[in-house]
Formats: sequence, C-alpha cells, structure tokens
Amino acid sequence: MTADTDPVTLVTGAAGGIGAATARAFADEGWTVYATDVETPLPTELQECCRCRELDVTSETQCRAVVDDVVAATGRLDCLVNNAGYALSGPLEDVGVDAGRALFDVLAHGPHRLSRLALPALRECGGRIVNVSSVLARRAYPGLGAYSGGKAALSAMSDALRMELADSPVAVALVEPAWIATDFADSARERLAEDRSPGYESVYASLEDGWVLDGGPLASSPEAVASTVLEAATDDDPAAHYPVGLFAEFVRWTEWLPPQVADPVLRWFGRASVQLEGWT
Repeated sequence: MTADTDPVTLVTGAAGGIGAATARAFADEGWTVYATDVETPLPTELQECCRCRELDVTSETQCRAVVDDVVAATGRLDCLVNNAGYALSGPLEDVGVDAGRALFDVLAHGPHRLSRLALPALRECGGRIVNVSSVLARRAYPGLGAYSGGKAALSAMSDALRMELADSPVAVALVEPAWIATDFADSARERLAEDRSPGYESVYASLEDGWVLDGGPLASSPEAVASTVLEAATDDDPAAHYPVGLFAEFVRWTEWLPPQVADPVLRWFGRASVQLEGWT
C-alpha cells in the first residue's frame, strides 16, 4: 500500500451531468478522483483527469471491489460522493412496484451500501460523505412520487448517519439541487408508461410538455451543483444541508406551508408550465 499525498474522492454516477461535473471539479482542485458509473467507458475528458472504474451501486461485490481498489492504490479515502441515480416518473398508480424497488436500490440502498464499506477508510482520514439528494425530497410533486420517495429516504438516512457519526472524525453533508440542465428529463420521459390509468391527463401533460422534469428557464447548471459538492467536501465546519440555487432555497421554505396551501400551488405550476413552455 502506497499513500498518495493528494486527497482522494470516489464519485458515483460520473458518466455525465452532475457526476461528471463533480469529478472534474475535484480534479481541477488537485484531488485524486475515482470517477465511477454503471455505464462505461466514461467520457474521454474524464479518463484524462480521473481514474475511471465501472461501478453498479446495487452490487455489493462491485462496491466492495472498488472501495478496496481505491484504498489499496492510494492508502486513503477522503470523500465519498454518492451521486448515482436516474429518473423514474409518472403517477404512482402507473409506476410498477418492481420499478420503484429498483429505483430505491440505486437512490437509497446504493449510498447506504457504499457508505458502510467506505467508513473504515474515511475514519482514518477524517473524511466526509457527501450525498446528492434533491429538493424533491422535501416537497413531493405529482408524477414524481417514486423519485421523491427515493430521495427522501436518502435524505433521512443522511441525517441519521450525520448524528450517528457526530463523535467521529467523519462528517456527512447533503446537497439539495432543484432542476439541473442535464438529460434527466429526457430519460424520465422515455420511461413514462404507455398504458396509462384514466384521470391523470394533466399530470402526464406537465411531465411531457411542461417544466416539471426539466425546470425550463429555472434550471441550474451541473457545474453549480459540482461547486456546491466541492464546498460540502472541503468546508472546515460543513453544514448539514446545502441547497443549490435560489429556487432550491424557496422550496425548502415551502415546507412550512400547510398542504391546503401548497398542494394547489404545486398543481397549478405543472399546468401553467405547459402553457409557458408553449410560448417559449
């Protein structure tokens, strides 16, 4: 075992979007970056600045092998960034239980699996776990119940883990973006059910033609999230939660609104965004 002098991070879901931007941000700051994804090979630009590995976060065997590989090669692990995820949308009545279970395995069980395996090395370095969640964990939206549920599970587990590790050298931070300009929306639309239950026309319209999935002009860049992840990984006294952008801050404050107020507003936004998208 030979210890590197540079800090080391392991980033999941790094083939594109937030994960790729995060891997580049760490590399630009001089970190040794292990960029991982279930889809390989990773982009050439990442291969040039990162150590790229295949990783399916639902596989205990692969997770253990990658963590062991990192520690054996570098002698350390300073930060685990749990970012892997994908989009699953549609009214819950039309989302199959098996599909929901598979989503939770990536969004919630994957970070749990990797955190357990990485913690011994993170303790040695006084390292950090940064989990990329979503403001949808705080405020669910029609048509995104399965995704919101998976992110809510991740957020709750992160809060518990942060308190459990309070007397250890390891800190846990949660990054909470709103909409991000990636291929998330296109991927979600491809997975929409073709056999649709009656009564959800407005929900499907907001997903297919509105801003519910992509945020329209309200979307932030992957680089903005990456910058926040890097901040969460390097702050001397990290915050528990890092919202990304003003809209994410706004959504956090809407938690104080009672459902009688918030529900009509959220439903109105979906319908209004369909019309606004038609005018852009």
